[in-house]
Amino acid sequence: MAHPLLTQAVEHLDIKAHNVVSLVRAMGKMAYSARDLSRAAEIYQRMLRDPECAVILTLAGSLISAGLKDVIVDLLRHNMVDAIVSTGANMIDQDFFEALGFRHWMAPEVFKSGTRDGELREAMIDRIYDTLIDEKELRVCDETCQKIFDQLAPGAYSSRRLLERFGDYLLERNVSINSIILEARKKQVPIFCPAFSDCSAGFGIVAHQHRRQTEKRPMVTFDSGADFLELTQLKVASGQTGLVMIGGGVPKNFVQDTVVSAEILGKQVPMHKYAIQITVADVRDGALSSSTLKEASSWGKVDTTWEQMVYAEATLAFPLIAGYAWHTGAWKERQAREWSKKLV
Repeated sequence: MAHPLLTQAVEHLDIKAHNVVSLVRAMGKMAYSARDLSRAAEIYQRMLRDPECAVILTLAGSLISAGLKDVIVDLLRHNMVDAIVSTGANMIDQDFFEALGFRHWMAPEVFKSGTRDGELREAMIDRIYDTLIDEKELRVCDETCQKIFDQLAPGAYSSRRLLERFGDYLLERNVSINSIILEARKKQVPIFCPAFSDCSAGFGIVAHQHRRQTEKRPMVTFDSGADFLELTQLKVASGQTGLVMIGGGVPKNFVQDTVVSAEILGKQVPMHKYAIQITVADVRDGALSSSTLKEASSWGKVDTTWEQMVYAEATLAFPLIAGYAWHTGAWKERQAREWSKKLV
């Protein structure tokens, strides 16, 4: 029986149901973050209308648990993104977790302050700001990760190859729940999680490797270098690229660094032609998550003609930007690149 606190599920937003075009255009005639957001929406639309541009989406922060899963699924279904670079938590602890049939739940207002987290710990309920997750169900996700690794031939795998296997796992079970991993597998869109251990996949690989060490048998390992090489190869093959970055962290730096990585391989590639970032990070702390796109140009990573920082929280800004691009039909003549087929 479900715990009484786990009764009101988080509902994922459907951008198709809300035409925000006139709103976003009106915001472009305002000031401050409203104008920035409107310009970012126009830049994303410009990426989609540029036939030479491949679009890479980066995801950091707890986004799927917050209700943004279906936004990303729609981007995949309508050829509005060609590759994803994400934290492991978004892909495994949240998206794959829900694909297994579990949910994220809305926390009662009194739990947002953190003063009653001890009660949640006793009930084996984990809190992500104002959402809740059943720890027992999350353990099932950990165990499922281990089972997937146990079934693979021993060797070193990029996170992209492993996430394709997670997609196959869902396909084999005829999962009908919306899932980013599942939809990306169907659309041949590669997903990279350069810090793959930092999620249920990490617990799964620890259990897998411990068992294999005990049994003195070869094991599966993560190869983050292969992730970097594969994404760099895609940058080289594509040439022109546009970045849609939600949050910062490892995904942001990882994708920006492909320009430098290509140069190290002796390949001259253009800087990322288009780039937008939605963040609430403060640039004054000097951290990568908050560093501006103009700063990235000093490293030769991002062109400054079509770039825009949007200082806003993702659940507010991302649906407006994605919804604007969807409702203006910028995607309608865009062909799927099926980048996963280009990687071994």
